[in-house]
Amino acid sequence: MRNLKFDGKYKDLLLSGKKKATIRVGKVNLKPGDEVLIHSGGYVLGKAKIKRVEKKRVSELTDEDALMDGFKNKEELLKALKEHYKNIKPDTEVTIVEFEFTKLLDKPILSADFPYEGNNPIEIAELALKHLNNLSFEEVALLKLFLESGSLRKAAYKLGGLNKRYKIREVLRKAYEELKKMGIMEPKL
Repeated sequence: MRNLKFDGKYKDLLLSGKKKATIRVGKVNLKPGDEVLIHSGGYVLGKAKIKRVEKKRVSELTDEDALMDGFKNKEELLKALKEHYKNIKPDTEVTIVEFEFTKLLDKPILSADFPYEGNNPIEIAELALKHLNNLSFEEVALLKLFLESGSLRKAAYKLGGLNKRYKIREVLRKAYEELKKMGIMEPKL
């Protein structure tokens, strides 16, 4: 599933339904009907379906486009676009992506937890050590190190650097899939 990410300052507009579109510079690899995860401020807020994708020049944007994007008018929209894209000009091509939430989460999930379908990695590690008897010695050691450290980052440093995070993530993904098969865990999103 694709991701549509927003600055944290737009979180309340997204949750209230006032922001139903985004205007992006550059190529947007989305089309009507695509499902996306909406992220804001480091959190997954929910799932949405893409309703419309339209290309325009900045000079062709309207007050209606601004309202869909959660702004009062075109002037306010242009000001925000200039903050995000320093070199934007009237002839710059932009893409309007209109979306509609299909599922809004009761409680936003940290984007970093999403690879585990919204489940907390610490909970996965604890349940894996308790219920999975097919883990290798190395997998058990990695999960214990992760739990003792309290974060992927700290555990990776103890393994020799941030580039070692993948080892812990692989074990967590495998453990989560096994726990799902056993009916112990299920997706939260």
